[in-house]
Amino acid sequence: MLRQVLTRIEQADALDGASDKLQAAVSSAVRPRTLRDALHGSWMGHPLHPVLVQVPVGAFLSAAILDLLPSRSRSSAPTVLIGVGVAGVLPAAVAGWVDWSEMTKDRRRIGLVHAATNLVATGLYAGSLIARLTGHSTRGRALAFAGLSVAGAGAFLGGHLSYAQGGGISHAAPEVARVPEEWTVAGSLASLPEGKPAARRVGDTAVLLFRQGDEVSALVDRCSHEGGPLSEGEVSDGCVVCPWHGSTFRLSDGAVIHGPAGNDQPVLPVRVRDGMVEVRRP
Repeated sequence: MLRQVLTRIEQADALDGASDKLQAAVSSAVRPRTLRDALHGSWMGHPLHPVLVQVPVGAFLSAAILDLLPSRSRSSAPTVLIGVGVAGVLPAAVAGWVDWSEMTKDRRRIGLVHAATNLVATGLYAGSLIARLTGHSTRGRALAFAGLSVAGAGAFLGGHLSYAQGGGISHAAPEVARVPEEWTVAGSLASLPEGKPAARRVGDTAVLLFRQGDEVSALVDRCSHEGGPLSEGEVSDGCVVCPWHGSTFRLSDGAVIHGPAGNDQPVLPVRVRDGMVEVRRP
Protein backbone atom coordinates (compact mmCIF):
# COMPACT_ATOMS: atom_id res chain seq x y z
CA MET A 1 0.00 0.00 0.00
CA LEU A 2 2.74 2.48 0.96
CA ARG A 3 4.69 1.69 -2.19
CA GLN A 4 1.61 2.29 -4.33
CA VAL A 5 0.99 5.63 -2.64
CA LEU A 6 4.60 6.71 -3.16
CA THR A 7 4.53 5.66 -6.82
CA ARG A 8 1.34 7.63 -7.39
CA ILE A 9 2.89 10.74 -5.86
CA GLU A 10 6.05 10.33 -7.95
CA GLN A 11 3.93 10.09 -11.12
CA ALA A 12 1.41 12.80 -10.16
CA ASP A 13 2.12 15.32 -12.91
CA ALA A 14 -0.89 17.30 -11.66
CA LEU A 15 1.49 18.64 -9.00
CA ASP A 16 3.87 20.05 -11.59
CA GLY A 17 2.02 23.34 -12.11
CA ALA A 18 2.30 24.28 -8.45
CA SER A 19 5.78 22.78 -8.27
CA ASP A 20 7.08 24.87 -11.18
CA LYS A 21 5.66 28.08 -9.71
CA LEU A 22 7.14 27.36 -6.30
CA GLN A 23 10.49 26.49 -7.84
CA ALA A 24 10.55 29.81 -9.67
CA ALA A 25 9.55 31.64 -6.49
CA VAL A 26 12.29 29.98 -4.42
CA SER A 27 14.92 30.65 -7.09
CA SER A 28 13.84 34.29 -7.26
CA ALA A 29 13.70 34.77 -3.48
CA VAL A 30 17.07 33.12 -2.78
CA ARG A 31 19.11 34.59 -5.59
CA PRO A 32 22.56 35.50 -4.12
CA ARG A 33 24.98 32.66 -4.80
CA THR A 34 26.64 32.93 -1.43
CA LEU A 35 23.29 32.53 0.31
CA ARG A 36 22.32 29.54 -1.82
CA ASP A 37 25.71 27.94 -1.15
CA ALA A 38 25.23 28.47 2.58
CA LEU A 39 21.76 26.89 2.53
CA HIS A 40 22.92 23.97 0.37
CA GLY A 41 25.65 23.28 2.94
CA SER A 42 28.43 23.65 0.37
CA TRP A 43 30.61 25.35 3.00
CA MET A 44 30.77 22.17 5.10
CA GLY A 45 30.67 19.56 2.33
CA HIS A 46 27.36 18.14 3.54
CA PRO A 47 23.72 19.14 2.92
CA LEU A 48 22.53 21.58 5.59
CA HIS A 49 18.83 20.65 5.66
CA PRO A 50 19.22 17.27 7.43
CA VAL A 51 21.39 18.93 10.08
CA LEU A 52 18.87 21.68 10.82
CA VAL A 53 15.99 19.20 10.93
CA GLN A 54 17.48 17.65 14.06
CA VAL A 55 16.42 20.69 16.12
CA PRO A 56 12.61 20.45 15.65
CA VAL A 57 12.62 16.64 15.47
CA GLY A 58 14.62 16.30 18.69
CA ALA A 59 12.56 18.92 20.48
CA PHE A 60 9.22 17.42 19.44
CA LEU A 61 10.23 13.86 20.36
CA SER A 62 11.57 14.99 23.73
CA ALA A 63 8.34 16.88 24.44
CA ALA A 64 6.31 13.77 23.61
CA ILE A 65 8.30 11.69 26.10
CA LEU A 66 7.80 14.27 28.83
CA ASP A 67 4.08 14.48 28.02
CA LEU A 68 3.79 10.76 28.70
CA LEU A 69 5.05 11.16 32.27
CA PRO A 70 2.54 11.14 35.14
CA SER A 71 0.93 14.52 35.70
CA ARG A 72 2.74 15.09 38.99
CA SER A 73 6.09 14.70 37.21
CA ARG A 74 5.33 17.16 34.42
CA SER A 75 6.79 20.63 34.25
CA SER A 76 6.97 23.48 31.79
CA ALA A 77 9.72 21.67 29.89
CA PRO A 78 7.43 20.23 27.15
CA THR A 79 6.11 23.72 26.42
CA VAL A 80 9.64 25.08 26.13
CA LEU A 81 10.67 22.19 23.87
CA ILE A 82 7.70 22.68 21.57
CA GLY A 83 8.50 26.39 21.35
CA VAL A 84 12.08 25.55 20.39
CA GLY A 85 10.86 22.99 17.84
CA VAL A 86 8.42 25.40 16.19
CA ALA A 87 11.15 28.06 16.00
CA GLY A 88 13.57 25.54 14.49
CA VAL A 89 11.21 24.64 11.65
CA LEU A 90 11.80 27.84 9.66
CA PRO A 91 15.58 27.58 9.04
CA ALA A 92 15.27 23.86 8.30
CA ALA A 93 12.42 24.53 5.87
CA VAL A 94 14.30 27.31 4.06
CA ALA A 95 17.32 25.07 3.50
CA GLY A 96 15.02 22.26 2.38
CA TRP A 97 13.21 24.48 -0.15
CA VAL A 98 16.51 25.59 -1.69
CA ASP A 99 17.63 21.96 -2.10
CA TRP A 100 14.18 21.06 -3.46
CA SER A 101 14.35 23.80 -6.10
CA GLU A 102 17.33 22.06 -7.74
CA MET A 103 15.70 18.61 -7.96
CA THR A 104 14.08 16.69 -10.81
CA LYS A 105 10.30 16.72 -11.26
CA ASP A 106 9.64 13.29 -9.71
CA ARG A 107 11.62 14.24 -6.62
CA ARG A 108 9.95 17.64 -6.42
CA ARG A 109 6.54 15.92 -6.36
CA ILE A 110 7.50 13.86 -3.31
CA GLY A 111 9.20 16.90 -1.80
CA LEU A 112 6.08 19.00 -2.24
CA VAL A 113 3.94 16.50 -0.33
CA HIS A 114 6.72 16.16 2.25
CA ALA A 115 6.69 19.94 2.79
CA ALA A 116 2.89 20.11 2.94
CA THR A 117 2.81 17.34 5.53
CA ASN A 118 5.39 19.11 7.65
CA LEU A 119 3.44 22.36 7.34
CA VAL A 120 0.38 20.62 8.80
CA ALA A 121 2.53 19.17 11.60
CA THR A 122 3.97 22.60 12.38
CA GLY A 123 0.45 24.04 12.51
CA LEU A 124 -0.59 21.39 15.01
CA TYR A 125 2.46 22.09 17.15
CA ALA A 126 1.82 25.83 17.00
CA GLY A 127 -1.73 25.13 18.18
CA SER A 128 -0.35 22.95 20.95
CA LEU A 129 1.97 25.74 22.06
CA ILE A 130 -0.88 28.26 22.18
CA ALA A 131 -3.09 25.82 24.09
CA ARG A 132 -0.39 25.17 26.68
CA LEU A 133 0.37 28.85 27.15
CA THR A 134 -3.32 29.60 27.70
CA GLY A 135 -3.76 26.87 30.28
CA HIS A 136 -5.36 24.16 28.10
CA SER A 137 -2.73 21.51 28.76
CA THR A 138 -4.86 18.50 27.78
CA ARG A 139 -5.67 20.02 24.42
CA GLY A 140 -2.03 20.96 24.02
CA ARG A 141 -0.88 17.40 24.56
CA ALA A 142 -3.48 16.05 22.13
CA LEU A 143 -2.41 18.50 19.42
CA ALA A 144 1.25 17.68 20.03
CA PHE A 145 0.70 13.94 19.63
CA ALA A 146 -1.30 14.60 16.46
CA GLY A 147 1.57 16.79 15.21
CA LEU A 148 4.09 14.07 15.98
CA SER A 149 2.05 11.54 13.96
CA VAL A 150 1.84 13.86 10.96
CA ALA A 151 5.52 14.76 11.28
CA GLY A 152 6.32 11.04 11.24
CA ALA A 153 4.54 10.74 7.88
CA GLY A 154 6.54 13.71 6.63
CA ALA A 155 9.77 12.10 7.80
CA PHE A 156 8.83 8.91 5.94
CA LEU A 157 8.41 10.92 2.73
CA GLY A 158 11.70 12.69 3.37
CA GLY A 159 13.44 9.36 3.81
CA HIS A 160 11.96 8.09 0.55
CA LEU A 161 13.12 11.25 -1.21
CA SER A 162 16.68 10.77 0.02
CA TYR A 163 17.20 7.02 0.06
CA ALA A 164 14.88 5.73 -2.67
CA GLN A 165 15.01 8.68 -5.08
CA GLY A 166 18.56 9.80 -4.35
CA GLY A 167 17.71 13.41 -3.51
CA GLY A 168 20.60 15.07 -1.67
CA ILE A 169 22.88 12.04 -1.66
CA SER A 170 26.30 11.98 -3.31
CA HIS A 171 25.89 10.35 -6.71
CA ALA A 172 29.66 10.06 -6.94
CA ALA A 173 30.20 8.07 -3.73
CA PRO A 174 29.08 4.66 -5.12
CA GLU A 175 31.61 5.03 -7.93
CA VAL A 176 34.52 4.94 -5.49
CA ALA A 177 33.77 1.33 -4.51
CA ARG A 178 34.15 0.31 -8.17
CA VAL A 179 37.70 1.66 -8.47
CA PRO A 180 40.31 -1.14 -8.13
CA GLU A 181 42.08 -1.30 -4.77
CA GLU A 182 45.46 -1.80 -6.43
CA TRP A 183 47.26 0.82 -8.49
CA THR A 184 45.75 0.74 -11.98
CA VAL A 185 46.92 2.49 -15.14
CA ALA A 186 44.54 5.21 -16.28
CA GLY A 187 46.62 6.31 -19.28
CA SER A 188 49.91 7.86 -20.20
CA LEU A 189 50.97 11.24 -18.88
CA ALA A 190 51.76 12.37 -22.42
CA SER A 191 48.18 11.68 -23.54
CA LEU A 192 46.72 14.12 -21.02
CA PRO A 193 46.17 17.69 -22.22
CA GLU A 194 47.89 20.38 -20.19
CA GLY A 195 45.51 22.41 -18.05
CA LYS A 196 42.35 20.75 -19.32
CA PRO A 197 40.17 18.00 -17.78
CA ALA A 198 40.25 14.60 -19.42
CA ALA A 199 38.12 11.51 -18.83
CA ARG A 200 39.61 8.05 -18.52
CA ARG A 201 38.10 4.76 -17.40
CA VAL A 202 39.63 2.88 -14.49
CA GLY A 203 37.91 -0.46 -14.12
CA ASP A 204 34.21 0.38 -14.39
CA THR A 205 34.58 3.98 -13.21
CA ALA A 206 34.96 7.17 -15.22
CA VAL A 207 37.74 9.28 -13.71
CA LEU A 208 38.56 12.94 -14.32
CA LEU A 209 42.30 13.56 -14.70
CA PHE A 210 43.75 17.06 -14.68
CA ARG A 211 47.40 17.62 -15.56
CA GLN A 212 49.64 20.51 -14.65
CA GLY A 213 53.16 19.70 -15.72
CA ASP A 214 54.08 16.41 -14.11
CA GLU A 215 51.39 16.75 -11.43
CA VAL A 216 48.01 15.05 -11.94
CA SER A 217 44.78 15.32 -9.93
CA ALA A 218 42.18 12.56 -10.09
CA LEU A 219 38.50 12.87 -9.17
CA VAL A 220 35.50 10.65 -9.79
CA ASP A 221 34.09 12.05 -13.02
CA ARG A 222 30.44 11.71 -12.03
CA CYS A 223 29.26 14.89 -10.24
CA SER A 224 28.07 14.30 -6.69
CA HIS A 225 24.97 16.45 -7.28
CA GLU A 226 23.22 14.71 -10.19
CA GLY A 227 25.91 12.65 -11.88
CA GLY A 228 26.98 15.12 -14.56
CA PRO A 229 30.26 14.53 -16.47
CA LEU A 230 32.75 16.84 -14.76
CA SER A 231 35.38 16.18 -17.44
CA GLU A 232 33.19 18.11 -19.88
CA GLY A 233 33.15 21.16 -17.61
CA GLU A 234 35.33 24.25 -17.55
CA VAL A 235 38.34 24.65 -15.26
CA SER A 236 39.00 27.98 -13.57
CA ASP A 237 41.10 28.99 -10.56
CA GLY A 238 41.93 25.39 -9.73
CA CYS A 239 38.28 24.29 -9.81
CA VAL A 240 36.12 22.33 -12.23
CA VAL A 241 32.55 23.42 -12.95
CA CYS A 242 29.92 20.77 -13.67
CA PRO A 243 28.38 21.42 -17.13
CA TRP A 244 24.91 20.34 -15.97
CA HIS A 245 24.06 22.52 -12.97
CA GLY A 246 27.18 24.55 -12.22
CA SER A 247 28.41 22.81 -9.07
CA THR A 248 32.05 23.77 -8.56
CA PHE A 249 34.71 21.54 -7.00
CA ARG A 250 38.36 22.18 -6.13
CA LEU A 251 40.57 19.85 -8.14
CA SER A 252 43.20 19.42 -5.43
CA ASP A 253 40.90 17.93 -2.77
CA GLY A 254 37.40 17.71 -4.25
CA ALA A 255 35.94 20.29 -1.86
CA VAL A 256 32.66 21.77 -3.09
CA ILE A 257 33.08 25.52 -3.59
CA HIS A 258 29.68 26.37 -5.07
CA GLY A 259 26.38 24.48 -5.11
CA PRO A 260 23.86 23.17 -5.84
CA ALA A 261 26.04 20.25 -4.73
CA GLY A 262 26.17 19.88 -0.97
CA ASN A 263 28.68 17.02 -0.96
CA ASP A 264 32.39 17.07 -1.76
CA GLN A 265 33.63 15.24 -4.83
CA PRO A 266 35.59 12.02 -4.14
CA VAL A 267 39.32 12.31 -4.85
CA LEU A 268 41.43 9.32 -5.86
CA PRO A 269 45.09 8.72 -5.00
CA VAL A 270 47.22 9.22 -8.12
CA ARG A 271 50.86 8.64 -9.05
CA VAL A 272 53.01 8.75 -12.18
CA ARG A 273 55.36 5.82 -12.85
CA ASP A 274 57.40 5.35 -16.02
CA GLY A 275 55.28 7.92 -17.81
CA MET A 276 51.99 6.20 -16.90
CA VAL A 277 49.31 7.69 -14.66
CA GLU A 278 48.01 5.27 -12.06
CA VAL A 279 45.09 5.62 -9.62
CA ARG A 280 43.55 3.42 -6.98
CA ARG A 281 40.72 3.37 -4.48
CA PRO A 282 41.34 5.60 -1.42
